Amino acid sequence: MSRAHRPSDYVFPVPGSALLNAWREGYTLDKLKRDVMAGLTIGVVAVPLSMALAIATGVPPQHGLYTAIVAGAVIALTGGSRFNISGPTAAFVVILFPIVANHGLGGLLIATLMAGAILVALGLSRLGSLIQYVPYPVILGFTAGIGVVIALLQLPDFLGLTGVELGDSTLHNLVLIGRALPSLSLAEVSIGLITLATLLIWPRLETPVPAPLVGLAVGTLAASLLMVAGIEVDTIASRFSWESQGEIGSGIPPFAPSFAAPWHLPGADGTPLEINFALFQALLGPALAIALLAAIESLLCSVVADGLTCTRHDPNAELIGQGLGNLVVPFFGGITATAALARTATNIKSGAFSPISAVVHSLVVLLAVVALAGVLGYVPMAALAALLFIIAWNMSEARHFVHTLKSAPASDVWVLVICFLLTVIFDMVIAVAVGIGLAAALFIRRMAQLTHTQRLTKPDGDEHFPPEVALYKVSGPLFFGAAEKAIATLRVIDHSVRIVVLDMRDVPSLDTTAMVALDTLRRELGEHNVGVMFVGLPPRMALKIKRAGIKREAGKLAVVSNLAHAERMTRRWLG
Repeated sequence: MSRAHRPSDYVFPVPGSALLNAWREGYTLDKLKRDVMAGLTIGVVAVPLSMALAIATGVPPQHGLYTAIVAGAVIALTGGSRFNISGPTAAFVVILFPIVANHGLGGLLIATLMAGAILVALGLSRLGSLIQYVPYPVILGFTAGIGVVIALLQLPDFLGLTGVELGDSTLHNLVLIGRALPSLSLAEVSIGLITLATLLIWPRLETPVPAPLVGLAVGTLAASLLMVAGIEVDTIASRFSWESQGEIGSGIPPFAPSFAAPWHLPGADGTPLEINFALFQALLGPALAIALLAAIESLLCSVVADGLTCTRHDPNAELIGQGLGNLVVPFFGGITATAALARTATNIKSGAFSPISAVVHSLVVLLAVVALAGVLGYVPMAALAALLFIIAWNMSEARHFVHTLKSAPASDVWVLVICFLLTVIFDMVIAVAVGIGLAAALFIRRMAQLTHTQRLTKPDGDEHFPPEVALYKVSGPLFFGAAEKAIATLRVIDHSVRIVVLDMRDVPSLDTTAMVALDTLRRELGEHNVGVMFVGLPPRMALKIKRAGIKREAGKLAVVSNLAHAERMTRRWLG
């Protein structure tokens, strides 16, 4: 990115900064061709993935397609990353599935609206850069847990089990699947295995045709042969039906997404939602989890894209774009969206130059819905389950998970395992809350370990303090997690000491807790007629403690710039 248009140069986050910067660099016909070709490739990939992820979430497949169409275009045009491709992603399945189970499609779309508003607020508050401080073990624990849950949710379709109504409890779902194993269908398992084998083998051939498209085509062909032989196979058309504009049908409606208020859509009981405070209260936790996960995934995706293309994204504009996309898409029947790493990487490898490729990708998905809805209805559920198995495996990052368990410090391993287990056993709302809490606690602990106080028998320079002076070196940030530990050392002084000198040149910051602790120390030492000197505090920190009521007092408290000045003043105090 040119120096004149770096993200940091903008006073406020600029929605659409990625598109604006691409245009300013010169958007030629050749670059448009690159974007169109990349968009065509990603659009072909996005069709099966969008359907599969919507079904995994617990909603009909068209809602995933609508997400790629509407959110994919809106986020591309208003976001801060040139190459991100947004739509339904595997990361959301674990959060969204329980929402659908408890509040229906309408509840999911309202939660998406709430998450979109939170994302816009995060972007306008310029908090995009804070997401990078989420530790790797927390993210890895989430993603590995998500992969396990996604795979578990696909077992009924892959095995052709009947009578399995999965809920939001992983352990209960395991029991239900175990009880339904006698209903296993060899036909469905065969289709799933054929599709899975194709998805694993096809990428090794290094052809330009996307593996998901080939895998589902092979699975659909196998299902068609079985149906010709008189064997029933569960497909999108046999599983889902629709009613729109006075027409009814099976599979996917062959219409472009149309405007509909989310609160008019059905809840868990099939009737329109009742909008009240209790509903918003119930959806607030999931909405916060959605927003946080969307922010993490989209910004990580942007960072990876920057590394592949030597560009720079604007994290705050990207959050605003993600928020706007999630605010708009529920009014067109789309579910929660964020940037998808695999689709973004493919977009880059396909030669994309600007967000126009993401817009083309949305148009390709729209064309597929309008022109090929009938064909998509023949896709077997077992084939989609096989595709989701591959997504779950890639999501889990199993090799990195095992490597981290073997090589990371014990504290990181505990954080990783706890986040993983909470995601699998409970849900993402709890896992996100506890994971971020653990990340904060781990950060505080490590920062506190950097802060220490030690008594010096001799200064670093040529100063020579009288024997009645105790010189202490304070190092590291003085904040609520470290202040008490650092200052406790100062309370242990011998009775011959009349002045305590604190060399604070290596203290980069202090907070209110530290200032209260310093004031308490000053008072305690003053009661024993012991004076205190602060040495080397920067002017801003000296002003802080003055405003906190810690003011200079002859013979009792002083703030000086260096040890030489402190030595002269201690001699004056001692007379």
